[in-house]
Amino acid sequence: MDRRAFVKRSCLGGVALLLDQLGTSPAYSQDLIPPAPPIHVNEPEAPSVSALRMPGLYPGRVVEISDERSIVANRVSQSIVRQMIEQGMCELTGEKDPRLAWSKFIQPQDTVGIKINSSGAPACCSSPELVREIVAGVRSVGVPVRNIYVYDRYAYEIDIGSYQALMPLGVRVTGVQEHKLDASGYDPDVFCEANFFGEWDTRSYMASIVSSGVSKIINVPTMKDHSAAGVTGCLKNLGYGTFNNVDRSHRRPFSFTDPLIGIMCSVEPLRSKAVLHIMDGTRMVWHGGPLTQNPDFIFPAGLIMVGTDPVAMDTIELEKIEAKRSKEGAPSVWSRDPASLTNNGGAYFQIASKNLFYRQPHHIAAAGKLGLGISDRKQIELQTTRSA
Repeated sequence: MDRRAFVKRSCLGGVALLLDQLGTSPAYSQDLIPPAPPIHVNEPEAPSVSALRMPGLYPGRVVEISDERSIVANRVSQSIVRQMIEQGMCELTGEKDPRLAWSKFIQPQDTVGIKINSSGAPACCSSPELVREIVAGVRSVGVPVRNIYVYDRYAYEIDIGSYQALMPLGVRVTGVQEHKLDASGYDPDVFCEANFFGEWDTRSYMASIVSSGVSKIINVPTMKDHSAAGVTGCLKNLGYGTFNNVDRSHRRPFSFTDPLIGIMCSVEPLRSKAVLHIMDGTRMVWHGGPLTQNPDFIFPAGLIMVGTDPVAMDTIELEKIEAKRSKEGAPSVWSRDPASLTNNGGAYFQIASKNLFYRQPHHIAAAGKLGLGISDRKQIELQTTRSA
């Protein structure tokens, strides 16, 4: 019997969290969005507060490393990505030796989970080349390969990305769910509970690999827009990639990704275990995310971002995707124009002016209100560097 002590807490909806965020964009109007219901959390009581707990060792700090050679003809260069990660880790931590930089977050006795984003495979997912270099970094501090897991929610998406064949021998590649209704990989004692649209199952449970399997998590999101959340970055990859039954938070044209994404990321032990975020921006999806296979909407941005503050990193990601959409003549992800909505998924994946939901990019600032990081752009230190 697991003898963990549990605590219960309730969180108010997104409007209560975001009273000072409503003026972010003139295109934004909260009037169209129904208020979110209270969300109840059941989580284990944290024995102590770790300095690595989100927003981690470097709140408000984002390191961006770019190199156009990192992706050529849609192929990611292993050697260039290695240089980018090593440089990013050293610049984030101030260490000269990449191994010492990794040791700020990972110890030899850790069991490490690398949380990939396999949705969108094969066109746009966490690059296997990048993931292999993260595995190498973890191993450099003495973690045995058998104690490294590469994981995501859906096994079938991992299969599409061929991660089992592309990871170093001995790394454990695993999907939490074998199919959509499989709940066997989730912890019944750790959950978020809310009734969004009158659904019969009102709980979302935390993956057991997070609650009791690994001791540290390295989050490897991709740089994408998202039809409901606005963007999918560090926060969404962690929150919606850790809990099941999250589709219920959407019902066209409405979505409660705000505040659910941030609340899920705040649940222990996820908040304490996610110690490092490495965003794969070698490819950027600027429309049609998270699942598009349309090459017209996938831009070879040739960058990665490294940090411990998921809110700051997603704020920068949002800024970049907004800039790209503006350049391409696509509407802002903050837009609340009903004429842009469609129930035709095919239209969304082909036409950049169409969307399925009123998007919720303010989930990022809402997560900041929960203490997960810094969303005020004036307080974010963005260090941009070309790969050496």
